[in-house]
Parts: sequence; structure tokens; C-alpha cells
Amino acid sequence: MEKLMPSQRRMIEGFEVIEHVDEGQIAALRRRVDVAVPLALHWTWEYGSEVEELRQLYERGKRSQWNAETDLDWSIPMPRDEWFLPREGASLLAGVLASVGADDATCRDAAWDEFSHTMSQLLHGEQAALQLCGQLTNACPTMDKKFYAGSQVIDEVRHVEVISKFLSRKMGVLYPVSPTIKFLLDKLLEAPTWKLKTLGMQCLFEGVAVGIFDIIKQMTTNPLLKEMLRRVELDESRHAAFGILTMRRLVEDATPEEMAEFEEFAFEVLEALNANQQLDMLHDLAPKYGLDPEACVRVVHGLPNWHDINSEVYMHTVMPNLVRLGLVTERTEGRYRKLGILSDTRSGVRSILPLSA
Repeated sequence: MEKLMPSQRRMIEGFEVIEHVDEGQIAALRRRVDVAVPLALHWTWEYGSEVEELRQLYERGKRSQWNAETDLDWSIPMPRDEWFLPREGASLLAGVLASVGADDATCRDAAWDEFSHTMSQLLHGEQAALQLCGQLTNACPTMDKKFYAGSQVIDEVRHVEVISKFLSRKMGVLYPVSPTIKFLLDKLLEAPTWKLKTLGMQCLFEGVAVGIFDIIKQMTTNPLLKEMLRRVELDESRHAAFGILTMRRLVEDATPEEMAEFEEFAFEVLEALNANQQLDMLHDLAPKYGLDPEACVRVVHGLPNWHDINSEVYMHTVMPNLVRLGLVTERTEGRYRKLGILSDTRSGVRSILPLSA
């Protein structure tokens, strides 16, 4: 299989990573704001509900609307000189700095910067979800799907609003989109069919987002951040459910060729996302603290529980759902495990291979 971004790959010991170091190429990726998207608009004359589960999901979405400006207490402070996430395990940069004897203030500053970077990337992803759901309202073949995709548009508008306000009002910084994230979001927006768009955004990226939001929500001690993420995560859980309900029916009717396309598409997107190993963030932030990006990756990869740490976000939602959909097979299970994406120790997923069950 030809991997995404082949010219950006190199080895760090035995692990192949994606690393963007050419500032000109990074700038060109960010300047590419006009994306040519193949999109076939699909009319339907059936206005009644054909899939009751989807219509119920749409009704749940209507009942769960909230106002980013008035339903959160923006007066709650976000002190920079306090740990709002656990000192241990919440930040790659802070962990590496602590291991070389950095003081608490330096570790706390690094954790703040890394969290700001993570939230910035989630914000850029929410904008992509907003635009992709607009595509789905055109391209989906049934009214139930159009109803739900249309309702998700306003959810994504709210997420863009609330995270951008949080970064502006509380963190004081917005980082540009990481080149790996930009490449992958463009790939989802450019996907040639509504089926691949649904798989890519609703099942893969929304699933990763649910995992990240839930992990941060569980760790943080800041009431504003916790409540914001609680509300966003409820929306994101519905979005992921839409993807699974839709893909379940697509998988049932798929030809062997379509199944192989779904499976490979999911693997290549997750493989590329995982291959970056936070190098985009490290190139932006590590030099500020006198750290070498590659050395940081080596430190993390040397941890005895690296596979468990690496798989946590993926095993929260994405991989269990792909397994249930039949989109992890004997062809790809071993690949996922080698990359540290699929783990038996989380979410009750066990090997699907007959010889290792």
C-alpha cells in the first residue's frame, strides 16, 4: 500500500514517522485555502423517515442545543500559574522536561503551550467538520441523512465558536494548523464519495476528537474547561453515532471491492495521523525549552508502556467501532498493532485473528 505523505517520512530507530521540516512546504500547505472538491448534489423526493434510528438521533440533537456564549461561565479564571491538568502524564513536553530536572514553573509553562497547541488543532478540525457536513447535506442520498448532517452543521459552528473563544479569552494564543493535520483534513474534504467522507470525518476524526475531549475532561480541574468539553463531547458522541449508524448500513450492502476501499482508507488516514507522533507540535514548541524534537520522541518510545499510552486515544472510540464494523481484518489488524494503535488492554477489544484469539 502506498502511504500518505511519502516524501515526509523517515525512521526514528525502528519507527517510521512523518516529519515536516521544510518551512516553504508547510507555508504552502497553509496557504492552500481553496480546495477543489468533487461533489455530486443528490435530490430526494422522499421526505418521510426511512431510517428511524437516524431520525431519532436528529431529534436528540434538536433537544441538546446550547449557546456557547451564555451557557458557559466565562468569568471562571484559567490561571497560567496553576496546574489545570495533572502534572504527571498530561503533557509530553512537561514529562520530558521533568525527566531532565526542569523546575515546576518551566514544566507548567510547557504543559500550557502544548495544551494550547492541541486545542488549536482541534479547532481547525472543527472547521473542517463544519465544511464537510455542509457537503453531506448535498451529497447524502436520503432525507434522514440530510436532516442529521444539516443539524450537525450548527453543532460544528458552535464548536468553532466556543473553542476559538476559549483560546482567545483564556489561553491567549492560537497556533496555525499543523501540516499533517492540514493534509489529512484536505484529504477528507476531497474524498470522492459521500461514503468515504462519512467514514473519514464522522468515524475517524470525530472518534479521535471524542477520545481527546473525554481524556482532557476527566483530567482537568478547571470548571470552565470541564463544562465546555462536557457539552462539546455530548455533541461529538452524536456525530460519531451518526457515522456508525450510516456506515453499518453501508457495510452491510458493500461489495468486496468497497469493503477493501473502506478498510484501506481508514488505515491510511489513521496510520498517517499516528506516524506524526506529535512531531508537528514538537517542532513548534520544543526549541523554546531547549529540547530536540527527535529526542523527545525517543524518550516516549522508550517507555515500557508506550503502546498503551499511544493507543489510548484510538482505543477510546475509533478502533472499537472499526472492529465492530468489520473494517479491521486479518489484512490490517497486525499493521494496527505494530503501529501501537490497536491494543487488547483498552475498551475490551480482543484480537480478531484466529491464531491469536
